[in-house]
Amino acid sequence: MTSQAPTAPAAAAGMAPLVACTISRDVQNFDLLIEDMEAALGETWGDLGFAEALAFFDQPDADTLEFVAMAIDAEDEDNLALLSDIITKANARAVKVILIAEDVTPAALHQLLRVGADEFVPYPLPEGELIAAIERLRTPEPVAVITAAPAPATSSAGPKSALNREGVVLAVHGMAGGVGSTTLAVNLAWELANISQGKKGATDPKVCLLDLDLQFGSVSTFLDLSRREAVFELLSDTEAMDDEAFSGALVTHKDKLSVLTAPADILPMDMITSADVRRLIATARRQFDYVVIDMPTTFVNWTEAVLTEAHVYFAILELDMRSAQNTLRVKRALQAEDLPFSKLRFALNRAPGFTDLNGKSRVKRLAESLGISIELALSDGGRQVTQSADHGQPLATSAAKSPLRREIQKLALSLHALGQSTASAA
Repeated sequence: MTSQAPTAPAAAAGMAPLVACTISRDVQNFDLLIEDMEAALGETWGDLGFAEALAFFDQPDADTLEFVAMAIDAEDEDNLALLSDIITKANARAVKVILIAEDVTPAALHQLLRVGADEFVPYPLPEGELIAAIERLRTPEPVAVITAAPAPATSSAGPKSALNREGVVLAVHGMAGGVGSTTLAVNLAWELANISQGKKGATDPKVCLLDLDLQFGSVSTFLDLSRREAVFELLSDTEAMDDEAFSGALVTHKDKLSVLTAPADILPMDMITSADVRRLIATARRQFDYVVIDMPTTFVNWTEAVLTEAHVYFAILELDMRSAQNTLRVKRALQAEDLPFSKLRFALNRAPGFTDLNGKSRVKRLAESLGISIELALSDGGRQVTQSADHGQPLATSAAKSPLRREIQKLALSLHALGQSTASAA
């Protein structure tokens, strides 16, 4: 037997004020939601139908609402206009909206999230997910996740040197944990450092790989490199940094690839500022032809500096809901701050194979629902990627014939060719 959800007026008539309401065509179709609402809120919640919800927001009983949980399924997709109106009215009353959906298309979800829904939880509800969503809504957001930094002053680049390679900056940012951003950053840097492939008369470009995940950066593990105390000293005082100090903090993999590893100890992400990051990038650009940056998954106050300085900013995602949700959040955050979301180049890791027509259709729907263009599809490297990282070797060394390695090699060649053509035109 399912629990009976209280109606909003009935709940409002009691001693405790309303904290939340469910809004649905029939809440009895979402019995797990009833149980989770009772577990989280006791009797301080009510239930509304779609038509009742719009009128209820105009009543005094709605003044104490913190959030509403809108539960929908495939049958409700014909009423997206009404659902959008409910979300808009909730936003006008500063009431948060948790969207709970079962068998709803990504396009419909995207539309409702764009209107202003704050959280999305699939139905059937994963264990503890509704309570976690409520806690996220109740946690105050940072004043600015991404802040617009002033244009770098000429003097912030540090002392000038005889070097001035004007290196190309390539940043790699994962839209969720474990999507393969470090794998791409490490192997792309290695392929660029070996671009000539031993061709007679050709010289390899100088490449530097910066690991800016100050807490859990793993580039050193992927390349079997030691972490040096000099990295902490460098980051602690970038104003005094010159080319010699920067070079002294680097370690080299097989005399081909220079790496600034993450510090040996876990450091606060705000230990460095946008000005510090700009100095690092400017110094690296003077000494190297390519500067590849492995970014933390977290967006911090200096993310905007890297986004601004990068020539190409790769955003890595997978064909799953967490990547889609995070991409949508990133899109909304960047556009809200009037930052260049269009600069992101989306890459899909573990993409469906050539013959997987259903998978390719899902990719197309994902891109359309998020309003993005997926410009790069990377194969699933499987165990070879894990083994390569465990042995501290790039894929070119441990699994040269891997489809993923060949795709990254092709990407490096195309980037290098583009850089060469741009330089010639200039």
